[in-house]
Amino acid sequence: MARQALEAGKHVVCEKPLAVSVKEAEDLAHLAARTGRVATVPFVYRFYASVRLARSLIAADARGPWLLHGSYLQDWLADAETDNWRVDAGRGGGSRAFGDIGIHWCDLMEFVTGQRITAVQATLGRAHPVRAGRAVATEDGGVISLRTDTGALGSLVVSQASAGRRNRLWFSFDCPDASYVFDQENPERLWIGGRDADRVLTRDPARVGGRPDALPPGHPRGLCSECFTDSSPTTIRACGRRRRLCSPTFDAGLRAARLTQAVLDSAADDATWTEVPA
Repeated sequence: MARQALEAGKHVVCEKPLAVSVKEAEDLAHLAARTGRVATVPFVYRFYASVRLARSLIAADARGPWLLHGSYLQDWLADAETDNWRVDAGRGGGSRAFGDIGIHWCDLMEFVTGQRITAVQATLGRAHPVRAGRAVATEDGGVISLRTDTGALGSLVVSQASAGRRNRLWFSFDCPDASYVFDQENPERLWIGGRDADRVLTRDPARVGGRPDALPPGHPRGLCSECFTDSSPTTIRACGRRRRLCSPTFDAGLRAARLTQAVLDSAADDATWTEVPA
């Protein structure tokens, strides 16, 4: 459908996964570039004000993060009787927990720090090998180690079967002089750890870092629905007025496909370190 829309000269917003294989994602990204149409993938967590603030502060940090760690935990598939199209490897692109939510964490890490993951080491597992009476091949969760192009180390724990965790995306990006912590279940605040003192910055439109914030201080933002609300106008403005596109493009969808395939390859090969194509 995305291909047909692009070929018809239409702008496209396509949810992830952009495609169910790296080859298909490459084809779509190349097609979007050839047509010159606006083609985006809603990695909307980039639009949290606290995330943007962390990005601007890290960019100004002279030494940058050397340790990148965090988790993305949910419980909507904690029940063995719960089923969904994402459980089917053929329909969901081969990976479930990582391809669905782990890739959000990786996208945020690369967006906030400016670093790129160059290699991964992944172990995947299942809380329920049988769902709704049928065997499943996709993962309920996993543990992923990573390396970046600056030499930083990282780790990610991802799960869709962790009871009580509704939608907890959490990261800590640690520099020698400061650590930056974001928790999606408490998105109004950015925790900054220092050697002598810690501080908590509450969302303030005056210091968002890189884009305006529609809500004034003291008006709490919601969870991901607010990010969708914020991301949509940037795409619409780019379509109608040829403004610079701030939303993640199909290249981000291709990047996600390559990362997901590297995770699957590593897990299939007894958690060997697997390079991620640039």
